[in-house]
Amino acid sequence: MTNINSRFFSLDILRGFTIILMIIVNDPGSWDHVYTPLLHADWNGLTPTDYIFPTFVFIVGVSIVLSLTKQGDRGMSRNQLLKKILWRSIKIYLLGIFLWLWPSFNFNQIRWVGVLPRIAFVFMICALLFLYTKRKTQVIIASVILVLYWLVLKYVPLPGIGMPDLSEPGKNWANYIDQLYLPGYLWKQTWDPEGILSSFPALATGLLGMMAGFILVSKATLKNKLIKLFLMAGTLLVLGDVFQYLMPINKSIWSSSFVLITGGISCLLLALFVYWVDIKAHATRFKMARVFGMNAIFAYTLAGIFYTFFYSKKIWGISLSATFVEQASSAGIAPKFASLIYALLYVLIIWIPTYQLYKRKIFIKL
Repeated sequence: MTNINSRFFSLDILRGFTIILMIIVNDPGSWDHVYTPLLHADWNGLTPTDYIFPTFVFIVGVSIVLSLTKQGDRGMSRNQLLKKILWRSIKIYLLGIFLWLWPSFNFNQIRWVGVLPRIAFVFMICALLFLYTKRKTQVIIASVILVLYWLVLKYVPLPGIGMPDLSEPGKNWANYIDQLYLPGYLWKQTWDPEGILSSFPALATGLLGMMAGFILVSKATLKNKLIKLFLMAGTLLVLGDVFQYLMPINKSIWSSSFVLITGGISCLLLALFVYWVDIKAHATRFKMARVFGMNAIFAYTLAGIFYTFFYSKKIWGISLSATFVEQASSAGIAPKFASLIYALLYVLIIWIPTYQLYKRKIFIKL
């Protein structure tokens, strides 16, 4: 558990909005009726939904710096922090496996990767780099990852295929390695958007978050921190815009241009929230988001568990989500709008137990 007064309000609220959006895009009333901005890009390209996961990964990087700096200042040794990092990474990863297995627990169809496993990986490596390397080294590592990833995916020939082709799935090293070496269930049958090779540029996203975190823990005034965050955001957006001509923006393979563009967006959002929440003191206006942000992994996990009760026919004999959309459509509501309303109602359902934890000052940290 964590003392509420020790939290960084703008970061909590941004994290909360990210979780809310995750639930909305993951849990529509019907997958047959979804507004295009609430869907991921099929391959190359970018939709608002594609911002959400990298923003959360960016926040993980920011939180590492804030949390470990604070714990170090309290006198925790490096070995103590190391144990906490490794144990937390294992718990997040295992929780991701649990959510995949729930509720049938078919161990013959385990998906070894996914959202929480990727978060666990990024958290562990970024936290270890925080403990054992300097900031300059971390910048170099992120830069090398992005450049090498671009060169490999764009110019290194694939065995039996030839030169990579990033215009369609399958003809790139990220998908190729998944097909050969990633065991278990693959989200796209022959490859996975949270696969092996694409985890490395995701690590770079976490490292960019750490750079923003270092700005926040610096001794500069809050105004100067804000200026630096805006400058960082602008730089990443320009680099991402330029880099897309070398490597297309693509969430499915977490392309280098995707890292830069979404890193810029995430940093810009962080700067805006620092301004609005911490400088203008409007934290109370975002209480719902803060509730989600204080127990983010809990809310995400609960949404995954409740999915069985609200979407599957196994419990009630009908799908509550499908029935809602059907009835709303019969009443004259556009199916896509009905599907969105259901997703928003589902957010409220998850908010109820999450708020009860918040009200009792119970903050679950895995």
